[in-house]
Amino acid sequence: MDQLLNFNTLIEILLGVSLSAASGFRVFVPLLTLSAAAVLGHANLPTDFDWIESPQALAVFAIASTLEVGGYYIPWFDHLLDVVATPAAILAGTIVTASLAPDLNPVAQWTLALVAGGGAAGITKSLTNLLRATSTATSGGLANPIVATVELVIAIALSILAITLPVVAIIVVITFLGFAIAKLWRFFSRFRTPQSTPENLS
Repeated sequence: MDQLLNFNTLIEILLGVSLSAASGFRVFVPLLTLSAAAVLGHANLPTDFDWIESPQALAVFAIASTLEVGGYYIPWFDHLLDVVATPAAILAGTIVTASLAPDLNPVAQWTLALVAGGGAAGITKSLTNLLRATSTATSGGLANPIVATVELVIAIALSILAITLPVVAIIVVITFLGFAIAKLWRFFSRFRTPQSTPENLS
């Protein structure tokens, strides 16, 4: 029984982290997917998160997802959305992971949720922000709708994969996060101050 419980807890954590990573592409799509899965009985949420599986929450997430998706197709407004969506994605990732770790004590639950869930969402969102800024700089924003469409497709696909095949989803997420960290590291390395050397001082 303990082994089954531990396995189920691991699957729930994998599901939460995968949905959190999807939050970096679209904040409300994973929440909508989780809410729909809970309403349909495919996800069992702890009592503290019963509000997510209510029809009212499902409707709110559906409306919010529609508005968010539409907003990313408005020129230049998509950059404003990125500013707002970055902390929102981290918050959503934290909530999603916490809601799917019911067998942990509260301290471990929220620490894991913030580090793993919020971290996965933050890394993913940082990369999408970088890609959108690059798209704007190179195409004047003309390619941004293409970027927005790709992000939406990934958010939907990853959310559905997380619900149906969480082990496969986490493999995809780990691979993507490794790629994202490498990209972000290379980007920010360009702005590091060069260390002083004898040649520079002479």
